[in-house]
Amino acid sequence: MNTNDSAATRYTTLTSDSIHELEIKRSRFITYLFRVETEAAARAHIAALRKTHFDARHHCSAFILGPDRIVQRSNDDGEPSGTAGIPMLDALAKREMPDASVLSDVLAVVVRYFGGIKLGAGGLVRAYSDAVSSGLENAQLHLRQRLRIFAFTASHAQAARYENELRAAGYQVEPTEWQAQHAIVRIGIPDTEQAAQELHTHIATLTSGAATLNSTNTQWVDLI
Repeated sequence: MNTNDSAATRYTTLTSDSIHELEIKRSRFITYLFRVETEAAARAHIAALRKTHFDARHHCSAFILGPDRIVQRSNDDGEPSGTAGIPMLDALAKREMPDASVLSDVLAVVVRYFGGIKLGAGGLVRAYSDAVSSGLENAQLHLRQRLRIFAFTASHAQAARYENELRAAGYQVEPTEWQAQHAIVRIGIPDTEQAAQELHTHIATLTSGAATLNSTNTQWVDLI
């Protein structure tokens, strides 16, 4: 999956893995949330939890991967069809963020210890949905954004000043490459045409038109 070719330029993901537990009619619903970027990683976490909670009746799961959320999977793991995995996936997919971004690269596993009281199909749907929603409420989340990296050359004497002034203007300055004859200053900006135009204008003003700004590559960064 080449995330640099995605239509999306930002999404929200987990800052760290988390665990949250609900008790509903004596059944324990233990929600594990993991940040994952591949199906293999997701399935490895699920397999590990099956071993950790070998005595649990169900290990239901759902995950969403990629900036465009192309990969979406769910598993009821023995619960009646459609009562666990899909409600969990819906809870992930429909999670509303304050900045209007979407949630991705996240795996939810709900381990259920049966308490002896049947919940019925509707009760199971609500329980698994609430388990994931409650887990997300208690998890730490942050924005992940694709940046376009631009670079320009500057003299050794000027490079440090340019770095400081760019940081003061709110730009993300990447590590500068110090070469024998000059330095290469790199800046990361949101991967949009407007941001690129604004950067070109700013660099022209900052360097009095002396610098030639070149686009080099894109990279995803965590904005924590």
